[in-house]
This record gives sequence, C-alpha cells and structure tokens, in this order.
Amino acid sequence: MSDTDSFIDEVSEEVRRDRLYSLMRRYGWLAILSVVLLVGGAAYNEWNKAKARQNAESLGDAILAALELPERSDRATALAAIETPNAGAAAVVAMMAASEDLAEAPDAAVTRLLKLADRGDVSPVYRQIATLKAVMIPDTGLTDADRRERLEGLTLASGVIRLLAEEQLAYLDVAAGASDAALERFRQIYVDSEATVGLRNRVAQVIVALGGEITGS
Repeated sequence: MSDTDSFIDEVSEEVRRDRLYSLMRRYGWLAILSVVLLVGGAAYNEWNKAKARQNAESLGDAILAALELPERSDRATALAAIETPNAGAAAVVAMMAASEDLAEAPDAAVTRLLKLADRGDVSPVYRQIATLKAVMIPDTGLTDADRRERLEGLTLASGVIRLLAEEQLAYLDVAAGASDAALERFRQIYVDSEATVGLRNRVAQVIVALGGEITGS
C-alpha cells in the first residue's frame, strides 16, 4: 500500500470518527434516556406489583376483620365501609354485605344488590348475579312487575344465567296463576343444551308437580 493510500485511509477513519462523535453529541441523550426509561419502567413495574399485593392483603385483612364481628348487621356495615381498589373487588364485597343483610334485613340486601346491578363500571357477570340474587329474595319491596322486568333482561344473556332467569320467570307465572305458560318455560329449560344436571332435575320435579309431562331429552 502506498503512502498516499495510507494517508487517505487515515483521513477517512478520522472523518468517520468525527462523524460518530458528532452523532453521539447530537443524539447520545436519546440512548441515555432509553436506558433511564428501561430502568425506570422495570422499577415502576416492581413497585406496581408490590402495591397490588399490599392492596390485596389489606383488602383480605379488612374482610376477615368484618366477618369476625358477632352481629350480622355489624358485619354488613363493616363490609360496606371497606375501601376497595377496583370495581371487581367492590362487587364481591357488596355481595358479601348483602348476604349478611339477608336474614335480618332483606330489603337492605335487595337495595345493595340492585345498586351493584346498576353500576356501569362493574363486569356484566357480577351485575347479572346481583340481579338474579335480588329478584329471588322474598318479602321485599320489589314488585312482581319489577322482578319480571329485570329477569327478562337477564334472558338476553348467555349460559346458565339465562336459564336461571327463565326459571324464576316460570315461578312468577305460577304465582300469577299462569300454569300453562310456566310449564312451557320449564319444558324449554329442560331440553336446553346449556342446562346443568341440577337445573334439569329441579325443573323436572316442578313439571311433574304441576301435572305436566316431561318431553324431550
């Protein structure tokens, strides 16, 4: 290699080095920022996980403390006062409070359940269960018309919730003296592919008790 070629290579290398340094001076902060963000993001994730664990433990402790109270009314009040970290936890605690109210204050239980059922930020499955539990509680201020309206909304759902709603509607038909309509509902539940064994057996017993015949399988 001639001295001229060597000189050209050295100059080219210096130019590349100068360009690299120039780029580092101009954009080096981006690399530093990327590292900071990665480290900060990992630290935040760990902090977030630790906070979630702490919230779950605090919620569990509060629920246990409430359930240890001797009186049902006190347990219901304590459960209702618990601060929950999210809508799902709030739904579970509300249903627990309603269960405590059920024996001594069924009206209060229905109120809690329907309030939960009407919350738009709660998962549909919690709302459906709350509605179903509320309409099944007897001797409250909920009229048959109110029960029927809410149950008919549940029949638009899927799975066993829909069938349980149909079952309750059939019982309302029986109470209203519409035995034929009730039998038709019960038969439809019996042959539904989504009906559980327990539900199918229960419906079969009611059909027989009403003087009807079981058809289908």
